[in-house]
Amino acid sequence: MIKAFTLACTLSLVLAGLALPPKTGLAARGDPVRELLSLPDASLVFEQDAKLSIAHQADRPMIPASTMKVLTALAAIQRWGLDHRFATDTFTADGWLWVQGGDPYLVSEELDRLVAGITQAGLREVKGIGLDDGRFSPALRIDGRSASDNPYDAPVTALALNFNTLALTKENGKVQSGEAQTPLTPLGRELAARLGPGKHRINLKDRETALRYFGEVLTAKLTGAGIKVAGEVRIGQVPGGARRLYRHENSRNLRGVLAPMLEYSNNFIANYLFVLLGGKDGARGLDMASAQQAARRWADGAFGWRDYRIEDGAGLSRANRLSARQLLAAIKAFAPYRDLLPAQEGVARAKTGTLTGVSTYAGFVRRQGVWQPFSLMINQAVPYNLRLEVAETLARAPDISRY
Repeated sequence: MIKAFTLACTLSLVLAGLALPPKTGLAARGDPVRELLSLPDASLVFEQDAKLSIAHQADRPMIPASTMKVLTALAAIQRWGLDHRFATDTFTADGWLWVQGGDPYLVSEELDRLVAGITQAGLREVKGIGLDDGRFSPALRIDGRSASDNPYDAPVTALALNFNTLALTKENGKVQSGEAQTPLTPLGRELAARLGPGKHRINLKDRETALRYFGEVLTAKLTGAGIKVAGEVRIGQVPGGARRLYRHENSRNLRGVLAPMLEYSNNFIANYLFVLLGGKDGARGLDMASAQQAARRWADGAFGWRDYRIEDGAGLSRANRLSARQLLAAIKAFAPYRDLLPAQEGVARAKTGTLTGVSTYAGFVRRQGVWQPFSLMINQAVPYNLRLEVAETLARAPDISRY
């Protein structure tokens, strides 16, 4: 599942014109740092040995794009710790099986483990399946999320399978699941009807479609495990007095959730965590307003910032605002967890951010054997590689003082 999802995300980025670039040489177009410093809508902050070496437009609020995920990851670590495991709870009531969401990384392999736990608990037959996604508001809306089919535009629901995406293969009119561990369901066949030939991974568009898909796959998995499902699938709250049957804790801890979130820039995971951070563990009806308020309280307490704006946890919203200096402060606080950041081989551990007309990059460059923090924010159209070349220059230029 993970490899297939990663490939699908990469293909989606290619189609969007945002594919990861090839490796670049130092100063491919001259001096990348000087090029960046000449841009009217760009900022750069770099520290060397805890001393500020470059501070260009350091306090100008800019759109951070996906570098916002570093803040979300840091807040999650401080809230739960890297060993935390998210859980999915199951209950029985009047012969029904109820599933209550709370895990951003519930993929098909984890659903198999959940079903195995249910089987071990002795369940053999259910009258129907109830799906409780009430931890999040049904009216949850994320600014910046578009209506495309791409995986990175998936809706965020508290109960979700495979990041609310669906893999399909269509050849010669025949439709198959795009991954062996996930059965083809009626919804998959319906959605495939509008797709052309080839391999596809699409998002599930909205809450109702996402929960329908979850119910269909769960029914197939239960049936495959020998559990008879006699009735319908319904959406609602776990009834009062229901008996807890089994709690499935994800095989991945928070470290195992954050590393792929940052490497593949998974918007679903980032905004799922962002919404969860908006309330106490176990709270229901969480929405973006509560998440934004919690994010502001956290940022005020952690950094004492002014003139910033946090609208979502993935960086989708163009209303997000951070300065390069503020972003650098978050990066420095993230230093103990530097290994979670994507690697630019031999040069950097850093997170990119990309929106139309927005190119950002923040993390650490390895200069003279020491990791040094930097952040750059460009809010105008530039070549994709420029930010990578700036990082490479910061790592390898003989004399940083010339800037």
